[in-house]
Amino acid sequence: MRILVTGGAGFIGSHLVDKLIERQHEVSILDNLSTGRKENLNPRAKFYQGDIRDKQVENLMKEQKPEILFHLAAQINVRKSTEDPIFDNNVNVNGSLNLVSSFLKAGGRRIIFASTGGVMYGEPEILPTPETVEPFPLCPYGIAKLSVEKYLNYYHRYFPLSFCALRFGNVYGPRQNAFSEAGVVAIFSVRLLRGQPAMIYGDGQQTRDFVFIEDVIQACLLVMEKNVSGFFNVGTGRETSVNEIFQQVARWVGRPAIREYAPAREGDIRRSCLSVEKIRQAFGWQARVPLEEGIKQTVAWFQREEKAGRL
Repeated sequence: MRILVTGGAGFIGSHLVDKLIERQHEVSILDNLSTGRKENLNPRAKFYQGDIRDKQVENLMKEQKPEILFHLAAQINVRKSTEDPIFDNNVNVNGSLNLVSSFLKAGGRRIIFASTGGVMYGEPEILPTPETVEPFPLCPYGIAKLSVEKYLNYYHRYFPLSFCALRFGNVYGPRQNAFSEAGVVAIFSVRLLRGQPAMIYGDGQQTRDFVFIEDVIQACLLVMEKNVSGFFNVGTGRETSVNEIFQQVARWVGRPAIREYAPAREGDIRRSCLSVEKIRQAFGWQARVPLEEGIKQTVAWFQREEKAGRL
């Protein structure tokens, strides 16, 4: 099958590309390398360096004629979205519309979209939060993701397009960028390996739904194979505090670990946890990698990167 992955040089995208190629699919990648890394690129995939907002996207679609589009490219920094919501909207909404319209013109029929579960629901009263809870994102990044979901629903209703919007929890694992504001497992791993203190904003009791990259990729593969449309949470259904993440990372780093606390950042939500019953019923998916095992694998990868001088 011909598949295009936007953001295929990034954390989630590169893992997905590797698995798609293992399954003998014909894979193309579109990535502007603003956060993705050339080292993540699978040499068996066709790589196009470009931005999802470019007019050239339509030519790429006509050339490759992908049957499935995995749209993972995005401006993912929540803080940046609050500082410059116009830029965030331009990338995450206008760029997505450019992709979808070009994909449809080229005969594409199914899109799997990387949405967000971590900020989609704001501060919900129901935890774990099911998809039936009205989305109420409290940052421009989440608002943009919700906007794209609604556009996909529009296209699905009036055009021959099926879609799955996967509302990811806090995805972590090997290859995650440890030098951004997101990705606390990666950030803690690198800082502790360097002998630096882990910085915790707030009291560390804020919770998130941490889901391992291997489980996320399995969800992507499953939804690709079944022509079901809709919005689906992808998480574990378990709350984990930032303090617990620190303790787990420190355990596997095997070096003296220090943490420091700073004032909570404006806009950070207090609790996040996703119900995954809907995706389990529709696709038979559920997270299988325990947090302890996932963090062990992640720290081990960063340890190898450190020894190789790549951190």
